[in-house]
Amino acid sequence: MLINWRVITLPTRPHNANRGPMTQAVTHPAFEFIRTHTLDSLKLRVEEYRHKATGAQHIHLAADNNENVFLVALRTVPHDSTGVAHILEHTALCGSQKYPVRDPFFMMVRRSLNTFMNAFTSSDWTAYPFASQNRNDFYNLLDVYLDAVFFSRLDELDFAQEGHRVEFAEAENPQSDLVYKGVVFNEMKGAMSSVGSQLWHTLCKYLYPSTTYHYNSGGEPEHIPDLTYAQLKEFYRTHYHPSNAIFMTYGDIPAAELQARFEDQALRHFESLDEVISVPDEKRYYAPIAVEEAYPLEDSEDLGNKTHVVLAWLLGKTTNLDEALEAQLLSNILLDNSASPLQQALETSDLGQAPSPLCGLDDSSREMAFVCGLEGTRLEDVAKVEALIVETLEKVAQDGVAQEQIEASLHQLELSQREVGGDGYPYGLQLILHALTAATHRGDPVAQLDLDRALSELRRKIADPQFIQKALRTWLLDNPHRVRLTLRPDPHMSARAQAAEAARLAALKSSLSEEQQQAIIERTQALQARQLQVDDESILPKVGIEDIPPHLHYTPGSQEQLNGYPLRRYSAGTNGLVYQQITAKMPALSQQQLQLLPYYCICLTELGVGDKDYLATQRWQAEVVGSISAFSSIRGAGNDVQRVDAYITLSAKALARNNGAMNDLMQASLQQVRFDELERIRELIAQNRARREQSVTGHGHSLAMTAACAGMSPAAKVAHELGGLAGIAAVKALDNRLADDAELANFAQQLAAIHQLVLTAPRQFLIVGEQEQLDSYRDQLAARWPGEPVTPGFAAFSLAPVSARVREAWITNTQVNFCAKAYPTVPLDHPDAAPLTVLGGFLRNGFLHRAIREQGGAYGGGASQDSNSASFRFYSYRDPRLEETLNDFDAALEWLATSELQPQSLEEAILGVIGSIDKPGSPAGEAKSTYQAELFGRTRELREQFRNRIVAVTLADLKRVAATYLQPEKASLAVVTHAGNRELVQGLGLEIKTL
Repeated sequence: MLINWRVITLPTRPHNANRGPMTQAVTHPAFEFIRTHTLDSLKLRVEEYRHKATGAQHIHLAADNNENVFLVALRTVPHDSTGVAHILEHTALCGSQKYPVRDPFFMMVRRSLNTFMNAFTSSDWTAYPFASQNRNDFYNLLDVYLDAVFFSRLDELDFAQEGHRVEFAEAENPQSDLVYKGVVFNEMKGAMSSVGSQLWHTLCKYLYPSTTYHYNSGGEPEHIPDLTYAQLKEFYRTHYHPSNAIFMTYGDIPAAELQARFEDQALRHFESLDEVISVPDEKRYYAPIAVEEAYPLEDSEDLGNKTHVVLAWLLGKTTNLDEALEAQLLSNILLDNSASPLQQALETSDLGQAPSPLCGLDDSSREMAFVCGLEGTRLEDVAKVEALIVETLEKVAQDGVAQEQIEASLHQLELSQREVGGDGYPYGLQLILHALTAATHRGDPVAQLDLDRALSELRRKIADPQFIQKALRTWLLDNPHRVRLTLRPDPHMSARAQAAEAARLAALKSSLSEEQQQAIIERTQALQARQLQVDDESILPKVGIEDIPPHLHYTPGSQEQLNGYPLRRYSAGTNGLVYQQITAKMPALSQQQLQLLPYYCICLTELGVGDKDYLATQRWQAEVVGSISAFSSIRGAGNDVQRVDAYITLSAKALARNNGAMNDLMQASLQQVRFDELERIRELIAQNRARREQSVTGHGHSLAMTAACAGMSPAAKVAHELGGLAGIAAVKALDNRLADDAELANFAQQLAAIHQLVLTAPRQFLIVGEQEQLDSYRDQLAARWPGEPVTPGFAAFSLAPVSARVREAWITNTQVNFCAKAYPTVPLDHPDAAPLTVLGGFLRNGFLHRAIREQGGAYGGGASQDSNSASFRFYSYRDPRLEETLNDFDAALEWLATSELQPQSLEEAILGVIGSIDKPGSPAGEAKSTYQAELFGRTRELREQFRNRIVAVTLADLKRVAATYLQPEKASLAVVTHAGNRELVQGLGLEIKTL
């Protein structure tokens, strides 16, 4: 998986009181102890070791947490854009010395109870992380990962499959055209369809003129075919060596026990490598530069306002913690919220549609970068955008900012340091990734985790009234290493790129001898045979059904009354933070009001309140809370998806000392929000449009599935209309309409009318915090909400039943396809929901992964049951094919019906489902998830019942539910594709819609 690491905020997790104290550090004889450092604020001990023979570094975060995490990182520094590090990351996981099977990584995904498994390629490192709560499972995965990284087979056919290859369009016909194939090749075609990705990589090309960041480590599709198999193997030899490795672990397994495994399974086979892999200092500019490039944009109604303009400065080293925090504080002061001076200038300027998605501090590279700019500008206004930014910075440098704003930004830094993580990635992995940048560049990873000293030093510095002015001049205004990048749309660029690729392939074909043509055919045949071979999976370690914990992990909470309001309180280790939600039953809405619901939720926390305008309110929020937001939830009932329930929730978090102030802010936001700030509303819609338009190429498979399911239940229809592809089309049309002042005023009145309905709705409260504070939190809340108002005649939200087939093709700017096919099934409480859920993993593991990813070249594909919409969905992600993939969805069902199914495959599918159900989150996240689930009647008993049904699924169940529900005449189709496939999708009978 390719990632571009941006700012990573540091989470924390408290000591687990149910465990004993951490043991003292013990060192394995093959390692030497360097140091240990206890971090009281994180409730863990950092231990650093060095492998004596190779110099490999081991950083262990000893914590009383049974979700143990492992990561091994290699410094990978490519010097071109062929994607060598990225392709190597994929190929290394395709079989190793001890496990000479074709796909040990994906086999282990389904043979374990992992809470996380993946591999990452960043700009200057490649990492292989996993996590598990089961110790045997952890060691199984460790064994496979160590062998994959240090003893990979790097089979040339795997390089062809994962990286790139040429084949004849008709596999055995040398008269047909040559085509490029490869998983990474197609993945990067999809990734580089995103304008944000093109903007970032183009900027890096100029901001980093001489170091590895100049290149696209994921690979540019134009350059990926230049990479040879020999170059891949040489890169592996020099970079995948323990002398260039960083081992990082987290959890309650002692370091010496882990080191024994490292030594026995890998390190004892190596000696020190003299070559040192590192990134040198970047060559600095003596004066700012301005560059202009283009990006492809087709089928746009207006190319005049589609230009992106960004300014970027190269700052200091990320390994200097004091400088890094200083730069982060400066970035926060300038850009943190709408009241921040630079953010305000960008949001309110009529020179562009919205602030650039790149705005902020990037600290993922050896040297930091600060970026700001606008999207949706006109080419003739580029100089004006630059002037706007520089003039704003000059004004701040001259006038400074209020001390309250500086304190608020420091408050945000402190809150991000204290907050518990674990909802996206495992908590331990978040800590490890935070320290990895420093370790990669041979800095101090302990200092990256122990921010208390650095924050104290920063607090001392801001006492100087000239601190921000000096920092701004040092880092930005007096810094000549500045790049102005203009990225303009070109409607013909995509066609030229396709023509160039076709010409390159045609030239290659014309140069082939008969022997070379035959070699291509034979390699195609060999790869197909390899993809179809059945490996002996028994050589891989595994866990089984017997290893599944007997019960669902459940976070209990109180059920009580607060002055007549229902209240739920949850005790959780939040490390000094408090979380609160106010949830209102959604009122009955007209169809027109329903279409405006997403915009109402956006505006609720982004407008002014009472006598404060939105700028004053944004400053208030920054001083008091870490975040405040509103969202709506519409779900079908567990026994009937045609019957919906719905809520609107206002959610916030704060440091414990600010709980009372957070209560005041939330109450004011709900009761006194202003819908008279028309220009602010216009800005918010424009920004939302920009963000959602950019989301398509990254979430195309989800959007396609949502579209395919839109005819299967009322909630699914609303999800498509509000949050899906239809919602994106709707916000574009709305943004265009709001240019008319009368339309804008009417829109604001409609939002206000929705709010008046929400104010009449019954409401309830959630509090999550540490046990000793919960009574105080309740009392403070009770003082502000003296009693529930009587709301006679309140009409609750409802929707008409929905049952329709969908056949749609959505045309957008993408080089790849996203395909989805969906069938109506059953809701969550139906006994067949469990076998349908298991069936998704079973089809993915047994057929779809091979057909769609390995043979078809898509980055991903699979199937899943969505019981919320009562639908079963097939999907593909960043897929070079379209019709063939739709045929593969059907072929998967034929395979299921005609094959002799294996019990081991069933067990693997069950393990995958249970792993996703049992995956832990942050303490606060688990409490909030339980609260929201129980709002919709998902009690502990019902969730446990569903989990038990999963474990009891049989092979006969899988065939039965597939035959019962997945019938061709009931299928719906939705694809996201490009204009070049217009005739193809018309031929498939799909209705064409354009984004």
